[in-house]
Amino acid sequence: MTPDHPARQLWLRMESLHAVTYFAPESIAAAADAGLKGFWMGYFGFRAAPLGPVPPGVVEAIFANFAPGRVRRAIPDAWRFASPETLVIARRQSAGVALRRLVPAIDETARVAVPVLDEMMTQADPFGRPLFAANRDLEPASDPVERLWQLCTTAREHRGDGHVAVLAAEGISGPHAHRLLLADRGHPESLYLQSRGWDSGSWAAASDDLSRRGLVVDGKLTAEGRELRVGVEARTDELAWRPFASLPAGVVDPLMAVIDDAARSVAASGEIPDQNPIGLPVADLRPGHH
Repeated sequence: MTPDHPARQLWLRMESLHAVTYFAPESIAAAADAGLKGFWMGYFGFRAAPLGPVPPGVVEAIFANFAPGRVRRAIPDAWRFASPETLVIARRQSAGVALRRLVPAIDETARVAVPVLDEMMTQADPFGRPLFAANRDLEPASDPVERLWQLCTTAREHRGDGHVAVLAAEGISGPHAHRLLLADRGHPESLYLQSRGWDSGSWAAASDDLSRRGLVVDGKLTAEGRELRVGVEARTDELAWRPFASLPAGVVDPLMAVIDDAARSVAASGEIPDQNPIGLPVADLRPGHH
């Protein structure tokens, strides 16, 4: 991995702010109040809403790491219960409420970070990044904390779209990617098998394929497997950093500092579990880690 790359450091912090939309009770309640049925319809309805009322195949392709059946149990039914436009607003408003509860100084974070992130996301290249482009083109929120959350979300989807492209170029599917991560970190299989909805056949086939390719043996990464993981993450960092690469240190350092403080408040709250299916090492933001 490349833990010191500024793109990864920024991702760790912005992802922590973004992730309240998956774990905060305000966000889960907002999806239910909007009419979505169950956690996963809330997840797919909220996250896919910037794309408009797309069919399930679009979500399956863009989100990449979910089993098709899990997607299709939520989409397109979600659009019968609530319009994407309604869900976009409910999502950002509930995230803003959660951040104000968890981060006392979040309005100051927004004051410093929003102008920089807004400029960077405006300049970022949308080529091959559909979920980023859809989020970028949303009407800006008038509330500064909601706008901060949306910009962090737009940046993380920029990174995510790039990551999916790198995985696809390496012939790494959703189940492959999860099994590589499990082999690297030693998390329980259930964390990804249950949350991403893959059946036992697809899961086993991915394991067999990684073994045939010499990437994972006896549940552990081989040297080749680690080289591939490192290469994928390094390329993802490189692509994610492009919008920020031209920023002077006098802009990057205050941005990183103010988002660091906010992210550490989220981490300290315990709202995001240490072992989580989005792969966020939230414990790295707790005391004793730098």
